Amino acid sequence: MDSNSRKPKTRSNSTGSGFKKREPRHSSAGRVFRKKVCRLCSERLDGIDYKDRDRLVRYLTEKGKIIPRRTTGNCAKCQRVLVRAIKRARHAGVLAFQVEI
Repeated sequence: MDSNSRKPKTRSNSTGSGFKKREPRHSSAGRVFRKKVCRLCSERLDGIDYKDRDRLVRYLTEKGKIIPRRTTGNCAKCQRVLVRAIKRARHAGVLAFQVEI
């Protein structure tokens, strides 16, 4: 292929910035998704204490599994801290490893 036959890369945008504005994401049902906000960052906590059972239980399922960050909307940093606190609470006996059904 000849180098002269290639089209030069051009950005066609009226704003001149070279980037298109991102449109809101839609589901298959036509609803607009809203970006989830990390509750832990918005509350501006210094850290998550493993002894704070009420806060940790919010991030566990009924069976005792840790809810993933794509569901809760946590940022990656807060999710790592949260998982570490939940695991510490389990070993300390504050939370159960499995919930009796």
